[in-house]
Amino acid sequence: MISEYDSYVSILKEELVPALGCTEPIALAYGASVVREFLHSEEPLKVRALCSGNIIKNAMCVKVPNTGGLIGIEAAVLAGLTGGDPALKMEVISGLGDEDSMKIQEGLKKHLCSVELLASDIPLNFIIEAASANHTASVEIAWKHTHISAITADGIPQDLNEGRYVQEPVTDRSCLQFRKILEFAETVRMEDVEKLIRVQIEDNMAIAEEGMAGGYGVGIGQTIVNGPLNCTVGKMLAYTAAASEARMEGCSLPVITNSGSGNQGIASSVPVIIYCRENGIPEEKMLRALVLSNLLTIYQKTGIGALSAFCGVVCASVSAAAAVTWLRGGGPKEIGETITNSYGSVAGTVCDGAKATCGFKIYGALSSALLAGEMAVSGKAYPDHTGIIKADPDEAVQVIGELGRLGMVETDRKILEIMLREC
Repeated sequence: MISEYDSYVSILKEELVPALGCTEPIALAYGASVVREFLHSEEPLKVRALCSGNIIKNAMCVKVPNTGGLIGIEAAVLAGLTGGDPALKMEVISGLGDEDSMKIQEGLKKHLCSVELLASDIPLNFIIEAASANHTASVEIAWKHTHISAITADGIPQDLNEGRYVQEPVTDRSCLQFRKILEFAETVRMEDVEKLIRVQIEDNMAIAEEGMAGGYGVGIGQTIVNGPLNCTVGKMLAYTAAASEARMEGCSLPVITNSGSGNQGIASSVPVIIYCRENGIPEEKMLRALVLSNLLTIYQKTGIGALSAFCGVVCASVSAAAAVTWLRGGGPKEIGETITNSYGSVAGTVCDGAKATCGFKIYGALSSALLAGEMAVSGKAYPDHTGIIKADPDEAVQVIGELGRLGMVETDRKILEIMLREC
């Protein structure tokens, strides 16, 4: 049986993975690239993408990298079909060039790909079907962005227990608890996590710098630092929001994700890194703070699920603020109160899909969470049963999981309905 320590290391490795572009359209591109393999390199004549509501919501408004600024589900699917490499998984379209982009645009003009709503109780679920002159193929992905649940080629179901599409086992998340996460972050052997965390620092700060350099969206990062928040907190907010904005606007730099989301990977890491660099925090302590922030994000998202009407950057921002409280010398009481105080403000933030305003939502969630941490360090905390707040952080995380996974189902449906009215 795997030890609890090894489980925590494995969970980090499973959830901190690179992705180029927003993960929902990239998952579609990945599925399409697998379909292409079973067409035996023949050109697709007809393609259909059947997508769950959350996939549609999170892929319809975001730019697809390396496509010349193309937006939406059809562009993502055609990108995977045209030049995707399934071996690269969430970086599947990193090799696309100008010729590929032109071919994708031609496919869009010909309406090669159609999109339909998939009736599914699984939030993250889609099927890509394609037909060429001599072959047909379909791929279904469910629960996780690269988890292939079925492949059919020329009408024959394929065996997923062998070959390149065998799914790796997922480590049991039931071991995650607030105190145990904190203890692990404080005692983990650096050689077990250092390489993983250093890649996160390098990649996520690179896209943050790119976002701050300008040219994406409304330039939210520069707006923040050029205003009254020209300070360490302002820099934390600006770089984090700018990284998200660049990613949503089609930046071709990869991001290390957390729990299937690049924005969660950004929000759980960039503010912690900025805080440490601005305050001269020793490197090992920064690495441990990032372990803490990442695991707290995973802990919260485990109860909510990969996709929901509950905005995932809330979880990541709360976790980053908790890590900052730890860096400031806070103990379990203050770190826990950072989490529970935060839920008094941003627990109802809704996800209305992936798009440029995700950076603005990070700004709101992170600024509230940092204030919650300041309250906790000052000995101030909201009492138990203040609304949905639970004073015990594990109980609080459980409640947030119920709210996001169960309580906001109808909200999710209404958000999708509103978004589709304009299409």
